[in-house]
Amino acid sequence: MSAEEIANKLWNLCNVLRDDGVTYHQYLNELTYILFLKLSDVKGFSEHIPEEYRWQKFVQEHDNAEAFAKYREFLVTVSNKTTSDSIKEIYTDAATSLRKPVNFRTLVTAIDKLDWYEEDDRDVMGDIYESLLEKNAGEKKSGAGQYFTPRPLINIMVDLMVPKVGERWNDPAAGTFGFMISADHYLKSKTNDYFKLDEKQRKFQEEDAFSGVELVGDAHRLALMNARLHGMESRIYRNDTLTEFGKTLKNFDGVLANPPFGTKQGGERPTRDDFTFATANKQLNFLQHIYRSLKKDGKARAAVVLPDNVLFEDGDGQKIRRDLMDKCNLHTILRLPTGIFYAAGVKTNVLFFTRGKTEVNNTKNVWIYDMRTNAPNYGKRTPFTEKAFEDFVLAYTGGIPFDKVEDEYDGLVNEDNRKKIKDERWSCIAREAIAKKNDSLDLGLIADSTLTNSDDLDEPIDIAKQALVELQSITEQLNAMIKELS
Repeated sequence: MSAEEIANKLWNLCNVLRDDGVTYHQYLNELTYILFLKLSDVKGFSEHIPEEYRWQKFVQEHDNAEAFAKYREFLVTVSNKTTSDSIKEIYTDAATSLRKPVNFRTLVTAIDKLDWYEEDDRDVMGDIYESLLEKNAGEKKSGAGQYFTPRPLINIMVDLMVPKVGERWNDPAAGTFGFMISADHYLKSKTNDYFKLDEKQRKFQEEDAFSGVELVGDAHRLALMNARLHGMESRIYRNDTLTEFGKTLKNFDGVLANPPFGTKQGGERPTRDDFTFATANKQLNFLQHIYRSLKKDGKARAAVVLPDNVLFEDGDGQKIRRDLMDKCNLHTILRLPTGIFYAAGVKTNVLFFTRGKTEVNNTKNVWIYDMRTNAPNYGKRTPFTEKAFEDFVLAYTGGIPFDKVEDEYDGLVNEDNRKKIKDERWSCIAREAIAKKNDSLDLGLIADSTLTNSDDLDEPIDIAKQALVELQSITEQLNAMIKELS
């Protein structure tokens, strides 16, 4: 049975449990608790779980009420009884959403019967769990979409950042740890699952190469489980990057992130004192944190998903963009299509930059690619896949095709090669020109065919329609912020 078939089977079990009042998001948490017990049995680390709560005890217990009572007892007590830090973290504040013992039995029986290996003996538990996370993110009522970045976007960002063995990578707003898992997979594919490395290198990759921070308890639990199922013993801190804790996150070789949208709760400013520009805008604060957390070696790099307001906000926004372009080479901005995130209407971009060795004048030119204007409406009829980035990757790399980028691209931005790319969506704007526009980066969008293709429209009407589009964009961003606060 394939990973996708198993994931569908597990997901469909939630429909059975709906009469128990269990939501999809609660169900995924419940699955995490139970799957970890199964994982300890399959992976051979059940000695860290008290004997009376091990997987086979629940499988062999035929009294549903007794098994369920033991399970609830396990959730309450395991954090105090185990010697494993992973287990303590995953079961912190754990509580069951189930009310009927028979439904607990249904889950245990179903999970125990599944074959967790494909025909080539490849362990697919990690693939299955990521599929469940994606299905949960797609359930708009669960609110989980804010923790999940589309997999095709994650993979392209990782490929273009070209992680290397021995580097330290971080996600300061980790969600379910998708960026770091993709980066780990990228390096495993190049090193035969790290078997080409010596023992010291392998230990570093498994334990120290990747790290993350997640503030929300449920997302942190899912991130821990996701990492463990992918064979990663990474540190994933449950904390707030925008507090004093964030000052400890520094000297990274790379950062990949999709910070949360909106303002900090209550509109208050960050509590750490090392930000030059303390604003209530969370994305601007995360951006400051990210470029400050990179090594000043001329090679440390980042790719960050940010909403449109970061590109044009006045005041501190302008100052932060100027500081970014001074301290880093902000070489590329990708204007992403709308509709690819589960939060409807949010307009986003990816900023790609490299930390300079100096503090000033590191950005000379900013290359911008418009994947948004006149783009397909991605959804069930037009799935959003990595192939959607085909033309962007060719422009970004300066001529290396999409299907060759992982093998042939070395991560170095070549201006001369970029200039050879002929694509109306690809433009280069000099730093001096950006400065004249008050350091706004809301640039590079091509003409919208819905506004320019009709000969019957005179210029004032076209301008009015363009203003309406911009007003709608601002309204969407305000609605997203209001939703974050509510």
